[in-house]
Amino acid sequence: MEQENLQIRYSDADLADFKQIILKKIEKAQADLELIKSAYMNDLNNGTDDTSPTFKAFEEGSETMSKEANSALAIRQEKFIRDLKNALIRIENKTYGVCRVTGKLIEKERLKVVPHATMSMEAKMQQR
Repeated sequence: MEQENLQIRYSDADLADFKQIILKKIEKAQADLELIKSAYMNDLNNGTDDTSPTFKAFEEGSETMSKEANSALAIRQEKFIRDLKNALIRIENKTYGVCRVTGKLIEKERLKVVPHATMSMEAKMQQR
């Protein structure tokens, strides 16, 4: 009977390890986001005024595509950082690593690769 009252969660030591992994990923993700943003700003500054008219249309099309690609990358990166920060909140709440669907622990191997995961592979497979 009493065992049901025990909350299934990772130990404080495990949570501390996961926190370090997440902090490193946030640091790298923010550095990557800065690179994406600076590339985007460079795209805005690199006009096609100095190219011959023949290539100008191609250049402008390519420039628009790279701006859109960089913008999409930046949006994805910002979401990734937000998801990682939310994982840090779950660590503080000691709910990190608990599948939001099954209530079971998410496998450590999965969390090391996808530290912002909120679902176990079992729950993820059921979604398909």
